[in-house]
Amino acid sequence: MSDRRFTKQLVTAALWLVSVVAPSSVYAQAREVAAVPSGPLTLEQVLSLAEPRSEAVSIAIAGVQRADADQIRARSGLRPQLSAAASYDRALASEFDNIFNTDNSASACPKFAPNPLAPIDARVSEIERAIDCGAVGGGGFLGSTSGLENLPFGRKNTWRASLSFSQNLWSGDRNGAQIALASAGHQSAELEVTTTRGQLLYEVAQAYYDAVLSDQLVSIAGATLDQASATLKQVEAGLNAGTQPEFEVLRARVTRDTQEPVLIRQRVNRALALLRLKRLLDLAPDADLQLADALSDDSLPPPPAFVERVSAVESTLRASETPATTVASMSLPQRTAVAQAAAAVQTREAALRLIEAQRKPSVALNSNYSRIAYPENVVGAFNRSNWTVGVSMNVPLLTGGRQRGDELVAQAELQQTRLQQQQSEELAALDTRSAWAELLAARTAWESTAGTVQQADRAYEIANVRYIAGVSTQLELSDSRLQRQQAQANRALAARDLQVARARVALLPDLPIGNAQSASPVILPSSPSVPAQPVQQGNGQLRNASAQFAQPQAGTR
Repeated sequence: MSDRRFTKQLVTAALWLVSVVAPSSVYAQAREVAAVPSGPLTLEQVLSLAEPRSEAVSIAIAGVQRADADQIRARSGLRPQLSAAASYDRALASEFDNIFNTDNSASACPKFAPNPLAPIDARVSEIERAIDCGAVGGGGFLGSTSGLENLPFGRKNTWRASLSFSQNLWSGDRNGAQIALASAGHQSAELEVTTTRGQLLYEVAQAYYDAVLSDQLVSIAGATLDQASATLKQVEAGLNAGTQPEFEVLRARVTRDTQEPVLIRQRVNRALALLRLKRLLDLAPDADLQLADALSDDSLPPPPAFVERVSAVESTLRASETPATTVASMSLPQRTAVAQAAAAVQTREAALRLIEAQRKPSVALNSNYSRIAYPENVVGAFNRSNWTVGVSMNVPLLTGGRQRGDELVAQAELQQTRLQQQQSEELAALDTRSAWAELLAARTAWESTAGTVQQADRAYEIANVRYIAGVSTQLELSDSRLQRQQAQANRALAARDLQVARARVALLPDLPIGNAQSASPVILPSSPSVPAQPVQQGNGQLRNASAQFAQPQAGTR
């Protein structure tokens, strides 16, 4: 017996452990994602890692699962409903106690004993005596021989087991409206997943190229610092040789020292950009994240993940002689945001339909079957039964104005949602054409920076040769160095803006309306000796245009 009891306890403990651990295991399996590949990551690899690790996408998928459950719940109104119930009652005290007990009257009233052989007068006298003392007649209801002592009044133990059945025969279109409402909610949840996924991919692409841009700006700032250090060494050598005055040494040292904070700021900005990208990828802040793409490619093709969607639009815009007219005349793609607005209208229509159905009557078929037992002991046989079948109808007659008020609210919300749908269509068209125009502007800006970088490189080489030969000043050399640094930064920034604009155009059908930021302006230098402060974006991210190297002038564009 002890072994059997121990085995039973062991099985119970195992089942409890499974019930506790299983949900955690399922959750861990649902959150299990691929490991980060070693080495530099391309944009395609980063995008493939982002979606399974995104909490926002998981939340949207959970919304679809909830909408599935709402549909199941809405369809349940069309199906039969069957429920079982069981109960046990123990009466501790009852007003019917001893109502069937006739033992006290038995001694005062002898039991009725008719004698068929007695004379008629004697038999009548016996009947009258029995009636008067309660042996028969008046004591029949309470007598022990009547059989009524088995009624359920005051029973100590009562068992009931019942089955209840109901079927909705006509709901006044309530069930149909609830099903339509659940279907519209399911459609909205699916569209929310699409929108969330598109927004995530766009944010990841933007963060990826921000990190690449920050890394390239760090390289530019580091190279500029190395050039300033080399110039300082040359001037110090000239001072020791007696060919350079102390003023030139001080100027060269100030120029070199001015570049050090710029390099530090760029490194901080790179760290912030990588932290933002790691957050989107759900990586630890100290994870080693390296990026493979660069913004220095002279051809700068679209990212492979977006090339199929963006190439057709970009080719059409580049081939057009009048880009503004082409942008206005191109056919617009279907936007998920517009579909969401249409789904919202369907939801409001179904809600109004449901409220209007509350005016109509509802008819249902009901049946109840019960088995009952009144044992003397705790357990007994179910020897009694009840079974009823009926039809019920519910008709709202007077609601005090609540029904009318609900209908007016639903009609107003429907009208508001329809106007919002119209507004969404107009804004989606404007947002689409704006994204195309920004793509065209970003490509034009990037192409225009190619010659500027080459000219700045050539100007710095000439200025360096002139300075070494002693035919130019250090100010000319510093100015050409800053212009070269500015041109390289503008080139990298334009490349970043072009790739982000391509990502926006490629993901435009699934993006919310008006969420993307426009291409960043290029800031011109003003002085080779005063570094500029980083520009703060609306979302708190630091931008690393040439504003990191110089203060903007009034003519900044």
